[in-house]
Amino acid sequence: MDKQRSGTAAPRGSGSVTTAWSSTTAPRQNGAGEMTASGGNPHDAALLWTTGDATVQQGAPGTGLPRPQAAAHDEVYRAVQHSAAFQEVRRRYRGFVFPATVLFLGWYLAYVITATAAPHLMARPVVGMFNVALLAGLGQFLTTFLLTWAYARHARLRRDAAALEIRWETQELTGGNAR
Repeated sequence: MDKQRSGTAAPRGSGSVTTAWSSTTAPRQNGAGEMTASGGNPHDAALLWTTGDATVQQGAPGTGLPRPQAAAHDEVYRAVQHSAAFQEVRRRYRGFVFPATVLFLGWYLAYVITATAAPHLMARPVVGMFNVALLAGLGQFLTTFLLTWAYARHARLRRDAAALEIRWETQELTGGNAR
């Protein structure tokens, strides 16, 4: 932990960002030398960020205190979520993933059920010492690789460009700050 996070502060008005603990967190040091809230978790402490004469309270994740500019980012992300472009990307994603998942799980369950319910069918030789069960099992691996290839191709051709455009627009709207 650096000196600013450990509770020492630069003089007010010095232009640097200083940190002071809020009086409601009752900080203490844990065994690692980190300042923690009374619960012992360094992420539960609420910090007061002081810049010159202005003090802003910033909550750590899970404290319920607002983070600076969080409301503005939330509005941007909600607007993006409700936009037609985002809905189209989600529609294309679901249009591929749901049917592919149903088909693959159906194929897998058919293999398992057939191996359990009809072992005589699975034991039938096909070529030499290769039987139906072995070929169907190898087919499971083959369909996994084919499904992975088809998913990557679908994403590249149908979703990636639109998703990247949405990402850049979101970055512009939020000032390039990711949360």
